[in-house]
Amino acid sequence: MKEEELLEIVKEYFKESIFDTHRTNVEKVHCKLKSYRINPIVVKYLSKVLENDFTPIGIAKALFYPRVLGTSINTSFGTRIQNMFVAIGLAKGSLIKGMDIEFIDKVENRKKWCQLKSGPNTINSEDVKPLINKFTKVANLARTNSIQLNNSDLILGVLYGEEKQLSQHYKNIDKTYPVIVGRDLWHRITGFPNFYPKLVSELDTLILNLETKDFFKEGYLALSKEIESSNLFDLS
Repeated sequence: MKEEELLEIVKEYFKESIFDTHRTNVEKVHCKLKSYRINPIVVKYLSKVLENDFTPIGIAKALFYPRVLGTSINTSFGTRIQNMFVAIGLAKGSLIKGMDIEFIDKVENRKKWCQLKSGPNTINSEDVKPLINKFTKVANLARTNSIQLNNSDLILGVLYGEEKQLSQHYKNIDKTYPVIVGRDLWHRITGFPNFYPKLVSELDTLILNLETKDFFKEGYLALSKEIESSNLFDLS
């Protein structure tokens, strides 16, 4: 497959499975009061910060903004890209517990077992030892089952960012198992050295041309109407 064809496929996947799905969830899920677990003290404070009062609009924004602008799309990002790699044939779902995908590294021409992470700051200090232990168990299990691999065949793949942006937690893991980030990871999976920067450029254009007028506002207004008619809040 040519690079331009693959770029178009990946770009369309981003549009349909990430951007369009996010918008659908905004319109059908996140604007529903039943989809939230509410801390009544915090939500009252946040309403006051946002609207200088405890109002349905203030409560709606306090619930809606962090969900829609943060957790709802960021949490699913890595899983959706993992599914994409498998769906379009760039990788296979890993048969080894603890790994996300398996693929032939187009740079080294060796099979790699990879756990995926979204960005260069997405793990904490307490994640380092468990991740190293998990990789070591995978390596030992593979060798027990006569699978020929080196430590360098087990990688932690970071989907976006640059090596210089990696947190110290990732750098600690990299001392034992390779952490491959951004451009290098996409090169190894796709076989095209400039695929990642080209994809970012294509997505920039796509995003700027998306029709997003008013859908965000319509979401929190719909939520505020549910809040206004609910008996969960004392708004008197």
